[in-house]
Amino acid sequence: MAALALGTAAGTAATPVLAADMAAPVRAVIAAAEANWADPPQDFQDYFSEERLASLYSADLAARYRKAADTPFAREMGTPLDWDVVVNAQDGCPLKDVTVAQAGQEGAATRVVASFRALTCFGTDAEYQGFQEAHFLVVEEGGRPVIDDIVTPLDGEAQSLKAQLDAIAADGQ
Repeated sequence: MAALALGTAAGTAATPVLAADMAAPVRAVIAAAEANWADPPQDFQDYFSEERLASLYSADLAARYRKAADTPFAREMGTPLDWDVVVNAQDGCPLKDVTVAQAGQEGAATRVVASFRALTCFGTDAEYQGFQEAHFLVVEEGGRPVIDDIVTPLDGEAQSLKAQLDAIAADGQ
């Protein structure tokens, strides 16, 4: 009996704890982006629906989004954002060659990079065939991975969604 108990305990101790899939919430958002930019168009996928705010984003990012969404402009438009924050554009094409990969740690966050080509339907010039990236900072919250920020390049600078939401809320329009 003691041998059985020891064997069971040893078997339990040797079982590895599975790490959270930090790219999972990013893949869910990228799937929505692919649907939004599909040709022919599919039903619009709101990156910040209440369901997604509760399941894919950190409490902090969700709170900032809700605060920005409570401005007169956002209430009238239905969103505080007048561009696609994942593709970082207002115009584009169906996403091609999409990849999602973890790219290291930044403090408590895991950087997950989504790479894609989003301008290929505009022409064959190199500027339309290049890759774009969206960087997602993913943290664990409540035992699950959630997106805490989305960082995209603009004119060589990193632009944080959190900072943009804060500016929209502060502007209050």
